[in-house]
Amino acid sequence: MTDASQTAAGPFEGYLCFSVYTAGLAFNRLYKQVLDRFGLTYPQYLVLVALRQRDGRTVSELGEALFLESNTLTPLIKRLEAAGLVERRRDTRDERVVRVSLSDAGRALAIDIECVPPQIGEAIGIDHARLGQMAQTLDELAAGLRRAVRD
Repeated sequence: MTDASQTAAGPFEGYLCFSVYTAGLAFNRLYKQVLDRFGLTYPQYLVLVALRQRDGRTVSELGEALFLESNTLTPLIKRLEAAGLVERRRDTRDERVVRVSLSDAGRALAIDIECVPPQIGEAIGIDHARLGQMAQTLDELAAGLRRAVRD
C-alpha cells in the first residue's frame, strides 16, 4: 500500500539524513570533475588545504582535522608523498611523531587549487553568503551527531 503523496514527493522527503547523503554524493561527483584536472582526489585535496593553512602538522593532527583514522590517512599521505606533494619527517623532539609538510610542488599546487571553492560555488549557483549559512548549520549538525555518538 503506497501513499500517493509519498510516491510523488519521494519516499525520503523530510529525511534530513537522506538529504545530507544525497548532497554528499553530488558534492563528490562535482569535486571529482573539478579536481581531476589537478590529479587529486577529494581527500588528497583536503590534506593539501589543511597543510596550506598550517604546514608541518602531525599525522594525528591531520586525522583530527579531517575526521580520518590513521589506517585511512597514512596510505593517503604516502600517495601524496610518492607524487612529490608532501614530505614526512620524524619530529625532532619526539621520534614517534611524524610531521607532514608540503613540498615545493605541493605548495605550488596548494596555491593552484585555491580556485576550487569559487568554482564549486559557481557551479552550485548559490550565493556565497547562503553557502556560509548552510555550512554553519551543517557544522552544528555534525557536532551534535558526534556528541550523540560519544554518549
